[in-house]
Amino acid sequence: MILVGVDGSQAALEAVSWAVREARLRDAGLRVVHVMPGWPLEMSEDAPYADAGRWMRDGAASMLTDAVERAREEDGRVNVESRLLPGDPRLVLIEAAKEADLLVVGSHGLGGFSGMLLGSVALDVAGHTTCPVAIVRNPPAQARGELVVGIDGSPAGAAAIGFAFAEASLRGVGLRAVHAWSRPVAGCGPFALESAQETAGGERRLLAEALAGWSERYPDVKVTEQVEHMHPVEALKNASAHADLLVVGSRGRGGLAGLLLGSVSHALLHHAACPLIVAPAPATPRHT
Repeated sequence: MILVGVDGSQAALEAVSWAVREARLRDAGLRVVHVMPGWPLEMSEDAPYADAGRWMRDGAASMLTDAVERAREEDGRVNVESRLLPGDPRLVLIEAAKEADLLVVGSHGLGGFSGMLLGSVALDVAGHTTCPVAIVRNPPAQARGELVVGIDGSPAGAAAIGFAFAEASLRGVGLRAVHAWSRPVAGCGPFALESAQETAGGERRLLAEALAGWSERYPDVKVTEQVEHMHPVEALKNASAHADLLVVGSRGRGGLAGLLLGSVSHALLHHAACPLIVAPAPATPRHT
């Protein structure tokens, strides 16, 4: 099941259209969810501020109706259902996503303002769910025939690789595997070139090792390997300008234990030039 959160914004409706196409690819159902404060749903008709509560309920119902209509216009073959849920949108979506294969949100909501490139809900749920999260921003008008996955050798990066291969296979497109490194190369003088070549060779081996075995599992996916000596955000942002979808892990090799969303993933949420999927890191086993 694909879960998509809506709030009445244009970005949310674009997310619905994208989610419908994803559901069709997966032969899955689509659940459209709007989250609102609990008190309008719980109050009686004779309670104080009942008119305000009724106005909020009617507005929420209208948002869901518009979203469901948009979904059915996009593809009437997809089974669509809607739910109105009470609570904090961040917490409710994270909980609801436990039943989903993918959570889809828009890049900004009704509460956004000029300069706020990513809605606070979208930012908060990415990296906190048990399923991948898709942030729909800058969807290309026409298919470009390529997906991009960011690779850094981390466990979360491995999860992103698996998701990206499966997605590329579903779409019947190629996959560009990008590994970028920005650490300075030690050494100077006559040994500097040799040091740079050795470092680059090690980075190419890291990429090859990360991809090992995946082409055997997905022989229909053509893979292009790309290693860049530049900041990962810049390399992946550039690659996303020519892609249908960018896939990254929620945490990288440099992530702190309490940091659920890595700095590279966080930056790309704001600056990717196509829809972005953040794949969650594997759960860390608890030691007793």
